[in-house]
Parts: sequence; C-alpha cells; structure tokens
Amino acid sequence: MANLAGFLVETAQRQPDHPALRLGERVITYAELDEHSARAAALLRSEGVGPGDRVALMLPNVPEFVVLYYGVLRAGAVVVPMNPLLKTRETEFRLTDSGAVRLFEWHHAPGEGAKGAAVAGVRHTTVDPTGFAAELAGHEPLPGVAEVDGEDMAVLLYTSGTTGRPKGAVLSHAGLRHNTEVNGIEIQRMTPDDVVVGCLPLFHIFGQICTMSATVRSGASLVMIPRFSPGTVLDTIAGERATVFEGVPTMYAAMLQHPSVADVSTLRMCISGGASLPVEVLHGFEQRFGCSVLEGFGMSETSPAVTFNHPDRPRKPGSVGTPIRDVEVRLLDDRGRDVASGEIGELVVRGPNVMKGYWNRPEETAAAIPDGWLRTGDLARADDDGYFYIVDRKKDMIIRGGYNVYPREIEEVLHEHPAVALAAVVPVPHPDLGEEVAAAVVLRPASQATPGELQDYVKRRVAAYKYPRHVWLAEKLPLGPSGKILKREITLPAP
Repeated sequence: MANLAGFLVETAQRQPDHPALRLGERVITYAELDEHSARAAALLRSEGVGPGDRVALMLPNVPEFVVLYYGVLRAGAVVVPMNPLLKTRETEFRLTDSGAVRLFEWHHAPGEGAKGAAVAGVRHTTVDPTGFAAELAGHEPLPGVAEVDGEDMAVLLYTSGTTGRPKGAVLSHAGLRHNTEVNGIEIQRMTPDDVVVGCLPLFHIFGQICTMSATVRSGASLVMIPRFSPGTVLDTIAGERATVFEGVPTMYAAMLQHPSVADVSTLRMCISGGASLPVEVLHGFEQRFGCSVLEGFGMSETSPAVTFNHPDRPRKPGSVGTPIRDVEVRLLDDRGRDVASGEIGELVVRGPNVMKGYWNRPEETAAAIPDGWLRTGDLARADDDGYFYIVDRKKDMIIRGGYNVYPREIEEVLHEHPAVALAAVVPVPHPDLGEEVAAAVVLRPASQATPGELQDYVKRRVAAYKYPRHVWLAEKLPLGPSGKILKREITLPAP
C-alpha cells in the first residue's frame, strides 16, 4: 500500500483496542483513530475534495490534528501543515501559493488563519473537539484509503530560504513511508509496548514523521503535549511510564536545568535533532536521567532524516552519525568536488528521502537538486569512520529554540516600515535557545523610529518566534565590493 495512511489502517487491523493517542484524560484507540480519520476523509469527499487537492491544517498537538492528517491522506489529498502561530499575511501566502481548497484551524488559535483564508478565498473551519466530533459523526467512514503512486505528493511542507518567501517542499508518500520505517523500526526500534512523548510540533516534519508517523507504524502509544514545558514533560514521562522522548537541544537543556524529581527511569531512548546538541548538554542529560540520546541530522527537504547515530553502532557525541538506509551523503567543495576525510564541505544528499522539488519553483528546484544530489546548505566534516559532524550553515538561517527563522523574511518586513533604509537580520548566541534573532537597521534620512517601535512593527506581522529580540540603529552597514551587506561583520553592540 503506497499511501502513507496505510500504516494506520494496518496497525488498526492488528491491534484495534490498543491506545493510539493520549491527551490528558482523553484516550483514543487505534480502531477509533482509524474510524475518525475515515469519517474525516468522507467529510472531505462530500465537499468535493479529491486526489491531489491541498488541505491546510493549522492545529497544535491535539488528536484532531492526527485525525485530519490521516483523513486528508485517505481521501487522496495533500496535507499542508501550518503553524497555528502564523499571522494573517503568512497564512494567506501559504494558502494562495499552495492552491489550498480547505483550512482547518484550532479553536484556541488566534484566528489569523480565518483572516488569511478570507483573503485567499479558501473555505475555513474552526475545529473544537465537541463540534468536530459531531460533524464527523454525520459522515459514514470512507472505506480503505485512496490509491496513490508512491511518488505522488503526500505533504506540502513550507520552508524558507535565503531567497525570502517560503517555499513548499513536495514530499512523496514513498519518501515519508521510507523515513517512517527507518525512524520507527530501525533507529528507535518502537514496538506496541512503547509510550512515546509527543511534544515536538506535529506541523513540523521532525514531530510529524519521527514521532507521529513512526508511532502509528509501530503501534506504540503517543502521549500528546500541546506546548513544551520541562516540568510537564518530566511529569508526563513519570506518570505515563514513557519509554521514548524526542526533542530539540533546547528542550534537553531545559529539562536538564529543571529541579524536577520525577522518576523517568522508564525511558529507554531519547532522540535529538533540529539543531546541534551541545556535548555538555548530552552528557549532563544522560548522567542525570540515565538514558542515551541519539543525535541525527535532517531537514524538511529530506522527509526529514539523513544521518543518525544508530543504536547498533558506536555512538559519537557531537556527531550526527552515519547515513540512514538507502541514503547517500557526500561533502563537496565550492567546485563540486568531494573533500578529503576531515575536511569541511557542503553536505549533499541523494536517496528516497529527498523531496521531489519546490512547489511551482522549477528554477529553485534545479538550484537545490542540480544533479540528483540535494544541496543542503550545511557545512560538515566526516571522520575516518564515516561519521558526520555539522560545522556551520552556508545559508543565513537562524535556528531559535529549534524553530527556523529566515533573515530575509524579517528584513522584508522591516523594509516595509517607512523609516527603514537598510536592514540586516543576524543571529546572536543565546544560552538557552542556541541562537536569538537580532536586527541592525539604518534609517532613511530625516526619518525617525526607535528600536522598540521597529521591534513591535515586526512582532505584529510575523509569528512570535520570529521577531528580533535585539534591534539597534546603525549609521551604516558593512558592504562588500558588489554592495552586498557583509553580515559576518555585524555584531551586537555592547550594552
């Protein structure tokens, strides 16, 4: 069965009464999840949603996200996951660019999705558990799942780059099934006995595949946490007797620093990704909680995993491990030549995990995958044993607490302010988040604006994790011979 939703159908047939999802007092079995998603598929079909149509989901980590995710796939449509914190302009762009026909937004979201949908002319539904359950009950379950080709698009996941506006990475059923198998069965070795903590956002590819899809494939139970809090996570692990935790480095740091005395001895495996995990945090976490952490590397364009520290091979702290099954990795210099062991080069990837391309962006697709190898924009080195170490990023992307922030998007917003002549957004170190967003701004002659005013201007227009926490005014910005701003020479002024 090529459809990614086939994993749910197969697991529900094997163990219908086993808990699939838990959120507080709510427990949904695999039989119930299978039925609810089949009703969701019927709902979509009744509205004329068919194969290839894009359906956007703007929900946090709640059971309704999982129901709709698999319901969309069962109908043969394409999931367009979106952060519930996006503002109107961000929502409208994604809906318009994707050609989405439907948006489901969580009832506790700020309502920006509804505003964006109105601008884009897209049908919008506010999802609350009681009303949504009643709506699904009015539709007979759609039998089976839609037949698809493995190379058909399953998920259209928006990610930005140094070119500015977000791009939709086209992820296939086959690529996502492959990554699900590798992550759930080969790396995490999940079984129905496992209880997995789901605090990674499901609208991100890491949580979506490595947590949700891998759990469903293996028949384990997913304990959902809508918003990360170190105390909540540690108490959940203890209370639910959880065995697997997945998170980004800032989560590990926060849990390590939390004074909780919760008993987390049931943990057998932890997974880290999204950014480099400081070795000191890794060692400190393992020493305190007695559970090994396996670090890997991936990105939205690779469904997501590329490399991992495998459970059956030696683990090297500081390394993101070796390539996963069926995936090839090389390091190239600026001329496209392989670098020697120990030397730094751009990490490029080839395999079933690589996206089909960027949605309706053939030129950017050709630049990213010019010869069948995806250029990741990450600089890395490899040791003599074939273990990879991420060194830096060629692109300007900022990773703030595991969330990707793309400077040009923020710069474009700043440039919309009438007083701004030039703006450069750069990362500055942060002890907990890894990186913080900062902006140096040159004002137009005779114009006035304070750093606080500029910060608020951006804050009102982008998601909360994106706006710069540091803004300062500069007389000029360093420029290169071609007039390009030299961001590497920009530093946060002394207080």
